[in-house]
Amino acid sequence: MPSAAALRLQIERSLERRFPAALTPVPRAVRDAAATGIAEVDAHLEGGLPVGAISELIGPQSSGRTSLALAFAARRTAEGRACAWVDVSDAFDPESAAANGVVLPQLLWVRCRDAAAPVPRTAPVKPRTGKAGVWTRLDQALRAVDLLLQAGGFAAIVLDLGDMAREHANRIPLATWFRFRQAADRVRCSLVVLGNAAYAQSAAVLALECRPLHATTAGESVVRGFRFEVQRRRERFEPLEIRMRKAGGKPPVSTWTADAAWDREGCSEKRA
Repeated sequence: MPSAAALRLQIERSLERRFPAALTPVPRAVRDAAATGIAEVDAHLEGGLPVGAISELIGPQSSGRTSLALAFAARRTAEGRACAWVDVSDAFDPESAAANGVVLPQLLWVRCRDAAAPVPRTAPVKPRTGKAGVWTRLDQALRAVDLLLQAGGFAAIVLDLGDMAREHANRIPLATWFRFRQAADRVRCSLVVLGNAAYAQSAAVLALECRPLHATTAGESVVRGFRFEVQRRRERFEPLEIRMRKAGGKPPVSTWTADAAWDREGCSEKRA
C-alpha cells in the first residue's frame, strides 16, 4: 500500500499542469514594515506597521490610538515622505500634531464638513444635519481616501473614524475596504484606520487594540504623560494562536508611555 507521501506526489504530478503544487501551501509573504517611532510598539510588532496594507488602531476615546497614529505620521514625515490625514469629524489639531513631531508641510489635512453643497434652485433643499450630515462626512472621507490612493505618492494615509458611531462605520461596504487594500499594496502606502472598533475586517492585515492604563504625574497637579497598552487582535500573516503560544497562552501585550502628552477626546497634545 503506497504511503501518504507517495500518494501526495502522485496527485501533484497528475495536477501539475492545471494546478501547480496543488497540495503545497504558498509560503507566507514577508511584508515591509515602517517604524512607528515608539520603541515598545515597534518591538511588539517586530518592526512597525505594515507597508502597502491596512492597519486598524481601535479603542475608545483617550485610549492612545491617536497618539500612536501621530507618532507614526511624525516618523514618516520626518523622513521627508508625504502623508495624509483624512479627518471625518474635523477633530484634528495641527498644533498637537506639530508638538508630537509631525512635519506639517509634509502632511495633507483633509477636513470633512457638513457644509451644504450647491443645489439647483428647482431642487428641494435637504438639511445637512443629523444622519445626513454623518453620511456626508463619511462619503467625503471615503472618496478622499480613494483619490489619494489612486494618485499615489503618499507613504501613509490616516483615516480617522474615531468619533463616528459604530452603526455608521459598520455600513462601509467590505468591497470598499478590499479596493483600498489593493490600491495601498500597489502604491506601497500604509493605510491606518482609527476607530472605536475594527471596521475593515478581513481586508486589514493588522488590528491593534489600544487601552489607557494610568497617568504619570509630577507632584499633585502636573501630568507628565499617559501610559497605554497595545494588544494585537488580528494579524493575517501569523495566526494569533501562534503568538499566544509564544506568550504562554495569552495574547501578547505591550505598554508604552506618551511623555508630556495628554489625550483628550482622541486628540493627543504635548505640553511644555
